[in-house]
Amino acid sequence: MGFVPTRFAIGQQAKIKVGLLLSHGGAYAGPGIGVTNGIKLALAERGGKIAGREVEFVMVDDESNPAKGPENTHRLVTGEKVDFLVGPVHSGVAMGMVKVARETEVLTIIPNAGFNAATGPLCAKNIFRTSFSNWQANAPMGKVAIDRGYKNVVTITWKYAAGEEMINAFVDRFTDLGGKVVKQMALPFPDTEFQAHLTEIASLKPDAVYAFFAGSGGSKFIKDYAAVGLKSIPLLGPGFLTDGVLPDYAEAAEGILTTLHYADALDNPENHKFRAAYKAAYGKEADFYAVQGYDAGQLMAVGLDAAKGDAAAKAAIIAAMEKAEIKSPRGTFTLSKSHNPIQDVYLRQVKGGKEVVLGVAQKAVNDPGTGCKIA
Repeated sequence: MGFVPTRFAIGQQAKIKVGLLLSHGGAYAGPGIGVTNGIKLALAERGGKIAGREVEFVMVDDESNPAKGPENTHRLVTGEKVDFLVGPVHSGVAMGMVKVARETEVLTIIPNAGFNAATGPLCAKNIFRTSFSNWQANAPMGKVAIDRGYKNVVTITWKYAAGEEMINAFVDRFTDLGGKVVKQMALPFPDTEFQAHLTEIASLKPDAVYAFFAGSGGSKFIKDYAAVGLKSIPLLGPGFLTDGVLPDYAEAAEGILTTLHYADALDNPENHKFRAAYKAAYGKEADFYAVQGYDAGQLMAVGLDAAKGDAAAKAAIIAAMEKAEIKSPRGTFTLSKSHNPIQDVYLRQVKGGKEVVLGVAQKAVNDPGTGCKIA
């Protein structure tokens, strides 16, 4: 009788297949590139291998189209039979992706999409996040606004899942502390015709405006806001609003206050090392999307190292990932019971063309994970 190698012995010779479901074009192309670069950098630092196995990336454009989320996820999971699924940027796409991930039990890491349900009612043992929940990134600004004396605020965003959740997180905290929302405005995604809304904001004369837009939409909103003379009304938002706009729109962005779990200028060894390595590898500065991708790579390595490279040993991989302490450029973080990062949220302000860290808006912010029933 000849030698019959075990399943793992065969598997160990094969590459680990990582499916990347990310945006390649449109408003979220930049974030998609950042996540991709970040995860590839994390693995390059390990010689392109995890637990001795080479890594193969299979990339599918999510098209920022929620309707195609399940179909594109199945292309990677059932078609390509990837060992790990990483993505997406867009929260609407993520809703469809998560449903497929739950059904197929594929190991999944969300490196950006912040929709609350991923670590709430749609949580699962095999689904992790290395970014944020929409609640987590926005609620801390509610107290910041009150502390700065802003009593009447207008909000504006795109009318889709992420925008609504981000605005609601701010509004809930702000109004709980005594603030008043004068008006909530919303545009269809990805509309960037802001003029009529900006004219109305000028007539309402609020103490401040709280806005969520991202990518090229965020850049245009900041430019238009300044161009119509609204800079006398403080502009606040989650960090997605200003990340990626500097230095091109530095003058327009001057003074904008944001909260986020990362800032370029964070002074810690991991951030200095990461930013230098990213610049050397890609010839440009890293953004927080790249950090989230980088940490997705780190988390994946923690799991596979614990399983000695056996991608089929899901229980061992999940157990190691749940206990992980990730030394991130954002600061060290752990994971909540619902697999969302427990992390500091920083208060940042654009000053002199740079994103300056004013301090910590709220320490060790833990998303409540409402509705999550991971055993």
